[in-house]
Amino acid sequence: MNFGLRIAGKRNPDEPVALRNRPHGPAGGFGGLQLNMSKHHESVLAKEILQYLNLREGGLIVDGTLGNGGHAELILKNTAPGLRVLGIDRDKQAIERAGERLAPFRNRVTLVHGNFGDIKNILKKADVMNVDGLLLDLGVSSPQLDSAERGFSFMRNGPLDMRMDSTQKTTAADLIVKLSDEELALVIKEYGEERYAKWIVRAIRKAQEQNPITTTLQLSNIISGVTHTPRPAKIHPATRTFQALRIAVNDELEHIKSALNDSIEILRASARIMVISFHSLEDRIVKNFFKDEEKGCICPPRLPMCACGHKARLKIITRRPITPASEEVQRNPRASSSKLRVAERVYV
Repeated sequence: MNFGLRIAGKRNPDEPVALRNRPHGPAGGFGGLQLNMSKHHESVLAKEILQYLNLREGGLIVDGTLGNGGHAELILKNTAPGLRVLGIDRDKQAIERAGERLAPFRNRVTLVHGNFGDIKNILKKADVMNVDGLLLDLGVSSPQLDSAERGFSFMRNGPLDMRMDSTQKTTAADLIVKLSDEELALVIKEYGEERYAKWIVRAIRKAQEQNPITTTLQLSNIISGVTHTPRPAKIHPATRTFQALRIAVNDELEHIKSALNDSIEILRASARIMVISFHSLEDRIVKNFFKDEEKGCICPPRLPMCACGHKARLKIITRRPITPASEEVQRNPRASSSKLRVAERVYV
């Protein structure tokens, strides 16, 4: 399904009158808020996204992690028809699902198969110089977790894959074969914050002497045999290792850093970047980046005068991360670990 994008064009006369005349609500939002309570998985922090995005009529919002299109649909439903959305996802299946979901807004949206870490080049190909907002909802999506054949879940048996982009070559099964013991232990320790990393690697190697590890439950059972504790654990024993392998397979943290750096160049004045993270590694990267870009001079304190010339490029809007309300967590338990951080582009 092809979608056309008009970046700075006039309002589409074919848009439904109800959308064309949608009243603006309080600051930062729009009247008649419509949340995604449909058959699709509920997007996390929906109200907060609309509250903080600082939407303006006629602008362009980039959803760098399109997924099922939940956040994009939320934005499109609650804005005037002059606003456009460009959605990016590295998962072709997600692009197809989002295309169906966003079909009613086909004149206001463009979908791109790509990686948000390459956002500057994606926008260049779309002949876009600047945007009015950037949304990143990090980590693995619910459809990916729920599909056994994608290999993300330790609760469902499937191939040990974990690729967000199925066109890339290396899978998690390939990774545990290619990496040395030291490299694999470092991945599990650093990306999974797993204290039993060395013991898990030893167990993996012992199992590999008998048979290749090619399925999720194979690996999950191996890990469970290493990290069992006398008391019930808050999370499954394989949680941290699966997180670590997923991050390594998809090079997630480097793509986050790249997108954050590029955001400085693509955001207009007063445009906001909003990042939803689900674990401490992601959140720490976002938090530190926002703090660094809010600073002016970054010279060593001992220098009598500034020699760096660095100027503040962001203003932090959320000093503490926004977390979901208890009602949302009850409806959607997967939202419990989500954190939203927001910053605004400034030109000094």
